[in-house]
Amino acid sequence: MAIDEAVDKIREFMDGITYPVLIDADHLLTELYAISNVPTVLLIDEDDRIVQPNWNAYATDTFKDFTGIDSSQQIEVIRRWVVDGETMMTEADAKTAVGDLTDDEEAARLHFRIALRLRDAGDEAGAERNFERACELAPHDWTIRRASMPLRGGDPFGPEFFTLVEEFTAAGRPYHGVAAERHP
Repeated sequence: MAIDEAVDKIREFMDGITYPVLIDADHLLTELYAISNVPTVLLIDEDDRIVQPNWNAYATDTFKDFTGIDSSQQIEVIRRWVVDGETMMTEADAKTAVGDLTDDEEAARLHFRIALRLRDAGDEAGAERNFERACELAPHDWTIRRASMPLRGGDPFGPEFFTLVEEFTAAGRPYHGVAAERHP
């Protein structure tokens, strides 16, 4: 899943991919699954059951120095699920492993969606007010704060991004999902 409006840019990365890629430009799935950090992986079985909720996983070690996460361990967890049906948690644990968004986080999502609509309607000032409020309400929500950067004319890998990273790190790298220590 890509949380992005730039469909053409996403298509460039899809060359050779044989599975469906969902583009969530309206951030509906981030709300449905309480995703606030990226990248996030959810494992959903063939019966549409979530067997592993929000989990911060990487397919390569490109960001290992930044995250401290070893992709080989995560890939092995996914391989064990696909090949052997071995899951990291019981079905009951998977249902409760990720808590609901807080009231502030929910309000931030609302402000973000209002900002998108105002921006689409040409009301840049109204959009900016709502993007700003969304970022204030959920300062460590990457699906809001980092996602809003290019929508507001910023660079999602520029100085604003590094400020976000510093604040995120200073706050203890909060992750709304299954904690890394629950993984091998």
